[in-house]
Amino acid sequence: MKEQEWASVREAKKAALEVLLHNARGPYHALPRAAGWGYPEPYTRDLLISGLGILACENQKLTVVLRHVLQTLARNQNHLGQIPVLVHNPNELNSSDSTPLFLLAIGLYRKATGEANFLDDAVQKAMTWMEYQSPADEVMVAQLPTSDWRDEQWILGYGLFVNTIVYSYLLLHNKTERASRIRNELNRYTISVQKGLAHRQKPYYAAWVYKVLYDEHFDLLGNSLAILSGLASPSRAKRIVSWIERECQTMREQGQLAIDLPPNFFPYIQPEDRDWHSRYAQFNLPGEYHNGGIWPFVCGFYIAAIVATGKFSLAEKKLLALTKLVRPSREANVDFGFNEWFRAQDGTPRGQDWQSWSAAMYLYAAVSVEQRKTPFFDEIRSFSQEAVSE
Repeated sequence: MKEQEWASVREAKKAALEVLLHNARGPYHALPRAAGWGYPEPYTRDLLISGLGILACENQKLTVVLRHVLQTLARNQNHLGQIPVLVHNPNELNSSDSTPLFLLAIGLYRKATGEANFLDDAVQKAMTWMEYQSPADEVMVAQLPTSDWRDEQWILGYGLFVNTIVYSYLLLHNKTERASRIRNELNRYTISVQKGLAHRQKPYYAAWVYKVLYDEHFDLLGNSLAILSGLASPSRAKRIVSWIERECQTMREQGQLAIDLPPNFFPYIQPEDRDWHSRYAQFNLPGEYHNGGIWPFVCGFYIAAIVATGKFSLAEKKLLALTKLVRPSREANVDFGFNEWFRAQDGTPRGQDWQSWSAAMYLYAAVSVEQRKTPFFDEIRSFSQEAVSE
């Protein structure tokens, strides 16, 4: 990357830090807000995912804020161990990813700070809750549709994204036996009456599977986390990245994709498809929102996943594309919008400006490209390899 290009990355990093510091104190119990203006609420998943970028950039003020978030979540954990969707509201519980993200974020926080027993009671309760989320009484956990970060997307049963988070936190918390089991389960092929998520004909993992039902659409976040966590072998990881780049080039040639970054989900679900839901016509059109929108925070995970495969030149190229993408805003008069999501077909910002996880995952992606390593996930992948060899 040329010096002028690195300068643009440094400028964007500075702006991302400004966003996070601005959002660090909101109107709900002095907790952070999920976005600068549009989302004043402290959404659990947004703030915990943001923790990855916060810890990677080593900003002490933001690390203290993250600690406050984790402590508040522990206080608001229900008696069964579940973590709420909103940090401040113990009655908002309808989520499949808040609890696993809580366990992941605490594992990351412990690694970053050296506080080995931080919130240990809450961790043990959350672990117990997650064990009860497996209908087959094995390790892979199941979920109901629209219960993870995709509140307008039908993800049923064993979802890839949530199970990659489970695998990652199991390794962070030294649960290597359970981690080995979930790795074996997830890497089975998606065939009739099969729980595995590995695609038989293609290198990537399917979005979800449950008994005879499955969805082989491509989930960018789930597959990026499969690479980062070591669920995908190094050779599979490289094949996944190459496949993504080929498919995206085809989509650009067909006018389905306007920029040099992948949609969060593709091929887009069309109205004539069997898995189209009538509500999608209003909230989840093809190439929009969770049905193929481009999400900067997800692209941050993807760029880090590319770094994990050793394709550093490609990672630099994608970081420059993300640096360009985080500039436009939908409403705010700011130099960097760090918008929530973009329409794939024309690259227009369609979400809320100054989104915390957009800024935080830009920071994580930039640090990963600069250092040619993936903070915390390098260690998780090494744990993954140890679990395989045992």
